[in-house]
Amino acid sequence: MIDDPALAASRHPYDALTPDVILDAMEDAGFAVSGRLFALNSYENRVYQVGLDEGSPVIAKFYRPGRWSEEAIREEHAFTLELLDADIPVAAPLELASGRTLGRHGEFRFAVFPQRGGQAPDTSVTDTLYRLGQWLGQIHNIGAREPFRHRSLISPLEGLLESNRILLEGDWIPADLRPAWDSLIPDLHSLCAARIDEAGPVETLRLHGDCHAGNILCREEQMLFVDLDDCRTGPAIQDMWLLLNGDDQERGAQLGELLEGYEMFREFNRRERHLIEPLRCYRQIAHCAWLAKRWDDPAFPRFFPWFAQPRFWSDQILSLREQLSALQSPAISVPGQY
Repeated sequence: MIDDPALAASRHPYDALTPDVILDAMEDAGFAVSGRLFALNSYENRVYQVGLDEGSPVIAKFYRPGRWSEEAIREEHAFTLELLDADIPVAAPLELASGRTLGRHGEFRFAVFPQRGGQAPDTSVTDTLYRLGQWLGQIHNIGAREPFRHRSLISPLEGLLESNRILLEGDWIPADLRPAWDSLIPDLHSLCAARIDEAGPVETLRLHGDCHAGNILCREEQMLFVDLDDCRTGPAIQDMWLLLNGDDQERGAQLGELLEGYEMFREFNRRERHLIEPLRCYRQIAHCAWLAKRWDDPAFPRFFPWFAQPRFWSDQILSLREQLSALQSPAISVPGQY
């Protein structure tokens, strides 16, 4: 029992996620655990490799309390299993002893996944991009079947303003940098709105949502899409632009390879290219807001100490000025396309 109210208030929910709690949850879910437990790199949730008495270890993900509703997590699982049923390579949750894929132990919701190995794809290889495009086309065909009902819509304009509000109300930007920051945000918002207008009406569908190379595993020429924790509704380009890197010409060529594979299975509206820079701008500011919202979690000051330092914010302002320039430039062009 904690007698000091200040100490009690400072406790984070994950403080209660002890090894015994993890192992008890796994046993209740029907797994014969060996007691071997290894924490994996994860900040939003807590993820562990759990050894079993027989067979390969499994991966247990304990969802951050209060982030997603139970209905939203079930939608993540249902979407992942829908993709798996269509023979799309995704890491899907295992069925627990309850007959469901989502378990609960005390205040923690959790899911268990098979252990899979591999490395991030080399997106500098054109054949890799082509194959990724093929899989994304098939993922989006499934995603377009029906909407999410409990997971949010990716909305760069509203998200940018909300993220900025969180940063300002938390007094995160140093006072001497506030004038520069405050002058940038309206211009960024205005240019993002203009680019979104250039894109015109676009279809939204269920997406992976965080489809960067770190969430794709490659092993023996096989690909596996992992971690659909951020699956949301949004435009198809959201699952593509994070795979692009380099200058405009390089990114245009990479997008061309992705689309060549993608359009074997699904048509793509090329006007969505205009959404790349607004999505990038939103992601940059949202990342700062995410760190601010999670600062009460002891893991965040430990792993992101630079977030509270003035140098970080001066670097962010420089980066946002570069983003301002990118928003004023034409959308990347795809070779052979308008």
